[in-house]
Amino acid sequence: MKVSKYLSGAVRQFSYWFVHGTLGYPILKGIDYLNELDEDSSCMEQAFSIFMNNIELDHAGNVLNYKYCEKRAAEYIRRYFDPDYCLDKPFVDWELELHPVSNAAYSQ
Repeated sequence: MKVSKYLSGAVRQFSYWFVHGTLGYPILKGIDYLNELDEDSSCMEQAFSIFMNNIELDHAGNVLNYKYCEKRAAEYIRRYFDPDYCLDKPFVDWELELHPVSNAAYSQ
């Protein structure tokens, strides 16, 4: 099974905005999160997990909630750098889960 072109596109778009420092505008306006990658990459790993854990697809593989997923990831980064930032709603455990890569993926 392959991921849909729309899910692939959503991850590509998220990654592009992420590495260009334009993710989640205006939530991250003025937050230079890219300079922190060398110091604490776990924050960025968590942001990607939040994005992927929130994404929803329909039966045809269309992404239904891209902007919401981007917003939740951006809120996490903002809160990481600004503990006083007020989230729209608190994160729940399933949003923060870090899922493993299957063992089979490493043997191919």
